[in-house]
This record gives sequence, structure tokens and C-alpha cells, in this order.
Amino acid sequence: MLLLDAVLPPPLDTYEPLIVGTVKAVTILLLGWIVAKWIAALALSAFRKRDIDEAVSRLLGSLVQYAVLAAAVIAALGTVGIETTSLVAILGSAALAVGLALQGSLSNFAAGVMVLIFRPFAIGDVVTVAGHTGTVADIGLFATTLVTPDNHRVVVPNARVTGGSIVNLTVLGTRRGEVEVGVAYGCDPTKVMAILTTAAASVEGCLQDPAPAALVFGFGASSVDFKLRVWAKCADWGGVVAQTRIAVYEALNAAGIEIPFEQVVVHKADAA
Repeated sequence: MLLLDAVLPPPLDTYEPLIVGTVKAVTILLLGWIVAKWIAALALSAFRKRDIDEAVSRLLGSLVQYAVLAAAVIAALGTVGIETTSLVAILGSAALAVGLALQGSLSNFAAGVMVLIFRPFAIGDVVTVAGHTGTVADIGLFATTLVTPDNHRVVVPNARVTGGSIVNLTVLGTRRGEVEVGVAYGCDPTKVMAILTTAAASVEGCLQDPAPAALVFGFGASSVDFKLRVWAKCADWGGVVAQTRIAVYEALNAAGIEIPFEQVVVHKADAA
């Protein structure tokens, strides 16, 4: 104040509080800009260390920076005598109105951030989400894109992805397939199970750990029903299940064991 009294000519003495407030406001803005940059850099570094997606890391870092800048602007306005309470209320009301208008998009955005942070699946995984099964082709902030086995491109809003169960079929590296087969009554169940497991073990790509396993799971009107469970690496799973079906048919036929009509069925695999 004394310094300004010495510098300012007498006609400007009246404006001394405004000038002082302006100097303080500019100083706050400069410091706020520097602090915002610094905090944003720290936040970005922390997000990267947690292996969060780069796009999400940058977005969250920007949000932190703008939040600090907004606080600095409000503080600066207060130093020059501008009533900030009403301004904050107006901004809050505007944000609420925008949020209500875009609540669907915002929910998808929030869900996308959660997917990218917690990573229940990655690009290339085969998953079942929102009733769709396919390979993950893209994970966006608003939607996840799947490519189904019949080459359909399915775009699922992220709110639906996180709104239900997420089944990741490939994340553990192996998958289990099941072949259900019924044989005629009068067979020796122990012999049939041995034939089934031997046939499965002969299939290239079928894992031996866990080893193929067969069990009796029911009695039909004209057959004793068996399940044969086989394991394979995710990349080999489809071929292994298909070849197992052929190997089972050939092995039972060679052993003279009758398979009633329409009893061989390949079922959807369980997740590993």
C-alpha cells in the first residue's frame, strides 16, 4: 500500500483498492496456472504408474488441471470485489442442466472410464457382455465394440457393459469345451468313458493338464448320456472341440458301440 502511494499519482489514489485487487488477481491466476500444471503432471504420472489407459490418464489429468484453474479464477474474482457466490450458483445450475440433458452419455462415459481403469477385459479378449459374445475390437469412452463369431460388428454402450455380468472367456489362457454323447443301453459305462477320454487325448491341441474327463450325466429315453470335457488354449479351442467330436464318433464306431440317432451334440464351452 505504501509503495503504491509512492508510485501512483494523486488522481489515481481513488482506484488504489481496485489496482491492488487486480494485481493480486493476476498473481493468483499465474500461481494457479503453475500449480494446476504441476498437479496435472503429478496426477498423469500417478495414473500411468497404475497402468491406466493413456487416453483416460490424459483426460483425468486435464480434469484435475481445469478444476484447480477454476478454483484460481474464482479466488481471483473475489480479490477484485466480484461476488463469486452467485457466479458459483449459476455455474452449478448450468452444470446440473447439462448433466440432466446428457445423463445417458455421461453414464456411458463414466462406465467407460471404469472399464479402462479396472480392465475387466482387453482388446482381443473374447467376452460375453449385455447378451453379446464376441472378440473385443475397441474400448472407447462411450462404447465397446465387439466382433461376433459370425463377423457381426456390435457396438455396446458402456453403461450396459458395466450394468451386468462380464464373462471373459479367454483371459485365463485356456478354455473348456464339452461334447455330449448318448450311447445305447447295455453298454459298459466304464469302457465308454475310457474310449471317450482316449479319443480326446489323441486330438492335436487337446491339453493333458487338465486332462480330458468323461462322466455319466443322465439317462435318456433311448440312451445313456455322457459328457466329455476337454481343455485347449484359447486360440486352439474351436478346432479342438470340432476334432474331438470326430474322434469320439470314430472311436465309438470302431468299438462297436451304438450311438442313437441325433445324440452327438457339441455344447457351448464354459469359461476357463
